[in-house]
Amino acid sequence: MVALHEKRVRKCLSKVKGVERVEVEASIQKVVVTGYANRNKILKALRRVGLRVELWSPRNELLSAYAAGSFAFNNYGFF
Repeated sequence: MVALHEKRVRKCLSKVKGVERVEVEASIQKVVVTGYANRNKILKALRRVGLRVELWSPRNELLSAYAAGSFAFNNYGFF
């Protein structure tokens, strides 16, 4: 990500209500957003600027799914 794009991403996300911190890792083209903002609003704001966006689930959601025992079973085992 070029510095110009990084500034554009930071500016775009700073306007979204609930975003507390934005970390841009240009080498791997990754943006980490911290806060209590709605995911869809973050995605929509970035797409409006013209960026391709893919949502990665936070680690806490993945861990809580395993901790809660919320596995899906069929007759043959796990899905």
